[in-house]
Amino acid sequence: MSPGLVRTEMLEDMPEDMRRQLLDRTFLKRPAEPEEIASLVLWLAGDESRYMTGAELHVDGGLGLGA
Repeated sequence: MSPGLVRTEMLEDMPEDMRRQLLDRTFLKRPAEPEEIASLVLWLAGDESRYMTGAELHVDGGLGLGA
């Protein structure tokens, strides 16, 4: 799984101009909430994903698409 920006202490501590640059390159124009990442992790750990193999999931709000 490849998460993008997630609203964490680390993101909040990032200099505003750097954070703004990254968010401007993100299609959804916002960071993920931790719960949005956690729900995918729980799905991947559960039976519903048991037939899934070798996939890379980009959970990044479209980072790079909004550029």
